Amino acid sequence: MDAGFVATVALVYAMSRRRPRIVRRCWVHTILRKRLQRGEYHVLVQELRLDGVLFQQYFRMSKDAFDELLGKVGPLIAKADTRMRLSIGPAERLAICLRYLATGDSYRTIAFSYRVGHATVAVIVKEVAGAIWTALVEEYMPVPQTEDWRAIAAGFQERWNFPNCVGAIDGKHVVIQAPANSGSLYFNYKCTHSLVLLAVVDAQYLFRVVDVGGFGRSSDSGSLRNYAFGESLRDGSLQLPPDTVIPGAERLGLLPHVFVGDEAFPLLDNLLRPFPGRQLTRERRLFNYRLSRARLVVECAFGILSSQWRMFRRVITTSPEVTELCVKATQLPPQEDNRKVMTHTCRPCRRRAE
Repeated sequence: MDAGFVATVALVYAMSRRRPRIVRRCWVHTILRKRLQRGEYHVLVQELRLDGVLFQQYFRMSKDAFDELLGKVGPLIAKADTRMRLSIGPAERLAICLRYLATGDSYRTIAFSYRVGHATVAVIVKEVAGAIWTALVEEYMPVPQTEDWRAIAAGFQERWNFPNCVGAIDGKHVVIQAPANSGSLYFNYKCTHSLVLLAVVDAQYLFRVVDVGGFGRSSDSGSLRNYAFGESLRDGSLQLPPDTVIPGAERLGLLPHVFVGDEAFPLLDNLLRPFPGRQLTRERRLFNYRLSRARLVVECAFGILSSQWRMFRRVITTSPEVTELCVKATQLPPQEDNRKVMTHTCRPCRRRAE
């Protein structure tokens, strides 16, 4: 057989076996390459810094609060530059996360406006939300000690005329997209899927204890039973102040310090709920009125939380783990402007029960 013919056949066979050339996508899309020139952080946000009101509306916090928060979480979220590209700076990373919390927009929507990849937005939100909680929890939400509980009780006595109250407790359903293969775990009585945020609020509408992550199908009573706070409440390890005599009610003797909740919570030694039923005596109706008035602060706190962070008004599509981090991040730090709003909208009621 002719050697040239054999070589030709071998060449044709080799060419037929060659894999088609893959047209590789560019590492960074052309649009994303213009992030430093046209990205929302580098254009719009810099202009918003010239107007404090618009900046507040955009990020749901003031410029000073943003800069203070950046100073505390910046070292935790900063990334090193490489030979191949410059990293996204901590200020821009914080802006992306706060914009998500403030609007609840999809990752892809924020990715388009900030000119970064939507997968990058997902990573940034998770890391920054976790960093906010890590950096601020000890400063703004430390574990209450006996003196802290005593100060909270004094606030309820002065502002809401409810003695020995160390906090108002309630649960909030944070609506989420049902995770894959979750069945009815997150399905709640409102016919949505949710995580449960359990919170204790003081007389000044500040969150003092938060616990999040419970399945939506759990009631407030079930969530309290499953959370660490509920266990501490039952075993008496919360370091509450000792029982005291209430001025004007000396005949009742020593009374414990208590949390106040609605009908969904169980009646415990340190947890009060309203008397059930309608045919109540005047004394019981008066008690229910005063308890409900003291418990109003936690509902006001949830309302202002949803008003500030519009994420709570959307169906959150992130994983339950990321949702939990985002919910915790929205608790810190308390904003002075928001406290003024809360004081105005939830001022103490002066009328008496009939």
